[in-house]
Amino acid sequence: QAQLVESGGGLVQAGGSLRLSCVGSGRTFSGDAMGWFRQAPGKEREFVATINWNGFSTYYTDSVKGRFTISRDNAKNTVYLQMNGLRPEDTAVYYCAADAQMGKFRSKSSYTGRYVVNYWGKGTLGTVSS
Repeated sequence: QAQLVESGGGLVQAGGSLRLSCVGSGRTFSGDAMGWFRQAPGKEREFVATINWNGFSTYYTDSVKGRFTISRDNAKNTVYLQMNGLRPEDTAVYYCAADAQMGKFRSKSSYTGRYVVNYWGKGTLGTVSS
């Protein structure tokens, strides 16, 4: 059974850094796009960043550009999210995801209004204090 497991969340002061990791198991994700979403309390889940299968292409939501960096290590079946310059508004549960189609990370289903990537982790909480 394929799984994605996130780690690295925690409590940090504004301006600080966190590094999230997501390890895949049960299958190789080396041929898939991988990425991160987040969901703040009372808000909808939103796209944060995605990276293609070989790491050569990345996309970020505007609010994290220049502060967050996504990377991957296919030998370890792992994707990372380095988060610098954290702000209180970055507080959220961060979810790792994987799908063969990179475009699914940045578009929602017109039927459900939700992201429809194939694989999801259970999330890790990152809290930024002011």
